[in-house]
Amino acid sequence: MKDSVKNSVATIESLDQEGRGIAHVEGKVIFIEGALIGEKVTYSSFHKKPSYEIAKTTQVLKASPYRTQPKCPHFGICGGCAMQHLDFSAQVAAKQRVLEDSLWHIAKVKPESMLPPIYGPAWGYRHRARLRARYVPAKGRVLVGFNEKRSSFVALLERCEVLTPHISSLIVPLQQLVTQLSIRDLMPQIEVAVGDNISALVFRILEPLNANDEGLLREFADQHGVQIWLQTKGPETATPFHPLDVPELTYSLPEFGLTYPFTPTEFTQVNPQINQVLVRRAMSLLAPQPGERIADLFCGLGNFTLPIARSGAQVLGLEGSASLVSRAKDNAERNGLAQQVEFRTADLFEMTPEKMAALGRFDKMLIDPPRDGAMEAIKSLPDAGVTGSPSRIVYVSCKPGTLARDAGLLVQTKGYRLTACGVINMFPHTAHVESIAVFDKC
Repeated sequence: MKDSVKNSVATIESLDQEGRGIAHVEGKVIFIEGALIGEKVTYSSFHKKPSYEIAKTTQVLKASPYRTQPKCPHFGICGGCAMQHLDFSAQVAAKQRVLEDSLWHIAKVKPESMLPPIYGPAWGYRHRARLRARYVPAKGRVLVGFNEKRSSFVALLERCEVLTPHISSLIVPLQQLVTQLSIRDLMPQIEVAVGDNISALVFRILEPLNANDEGLLREFADQHGVQIWLQTKGPETATPFHPLDVPELTYSLPEFGLTYPFTPTEFTQVNPQINQVLVRRAMSLLAPQPGERIADLFCGLGNFTLPIARSGAQVLGLEGSASLVSRAKDNAERNGLAQQVEFRTADLFEMTPEKMAALGRFDKMLIDPPRDGAMEAIKSLPDAGVTGSPSRIVYVSCKPGTLARDAGLLVQTKGYRLTACGVINMFPHTAHVESIAVFDKC
């Protein structure tokens, strides 16, 4: 639907999980992009339904004291960020409110205490990204960046303030590079992975490169100090192209003396500074002890598993991806922890009480699921009153709604208490809310 020509007035009451202002006008809920709590704005609706509308701010009549000037000149056009107009500390507070509201409205659960929020650098924090690439014949050029807001078009970017400065500086050179390639209209994305000692760019190619293309890619990699990978189909087809004699891609958890090799298409956290603090917080809350047996569900390549093992506990890591399990085993071996950990491939979305029981008794458990949450795994747990059920569960979440749903299951059907919860600002300037929660036996 096209934007309405009528500009209405609203006072913003709260923010939703997309960072939009929420107002009520004539009995209808209005979600307004670019508006902040307490502001009086005029808005123009571009999507109307009987019970709600989605709109954009056309004028701020009364500004919030927390409104700030966005650092990025592309903010409002590029869809990568949603909250640059809100003061950084206020962003964290807004996410905390989203978390608390989700827990209460979805599950009628309140944490006994709120943990201090975890936050770190506001800019240049993003070490992982999937950039779109699109050839625009009318302009005779390729655009590289993120999609425009509410659009499949690629935003015209010159830099990105949330990417690391080195990767941000490559946006224009990448546009120039891909424009020169014979398959410029058959290279839809470039995946970015920044490691401790090298940065990798994965070019998704739909047709083979010719000799000139290969020469251009080699020259680009050498000039800008990156390693280029090529991906022909799914993520598993990504292979290093040039240069080959470079350090392996790794990230580290220095506090635990751990180094994790990974490939650029494998999942790692986008914000390594926050990840280090998150792992420290998770270990403090879980408090693993020598002799305990602990489960790490959705363990990935061992981000939490290996720090748990450093405590002397025995750890079972479960993960649905066989390739990640293989990587996790290699990481345990590399870090001298192979005797402390076991990794198994398991589809945790198909977990049953019988399968869970077959895994044996666990003293404690850590759960770090994707956005879909861990409902089937939680349903499969023994009740808290049953001998051998985990005394404590630490749950790391990347979506408040599924955390709330799963918290309801743990509290209302499994007999646990939500003893603590807090936000993790893994993605500053976006509406993305990560959190960590602690559940204890009643």
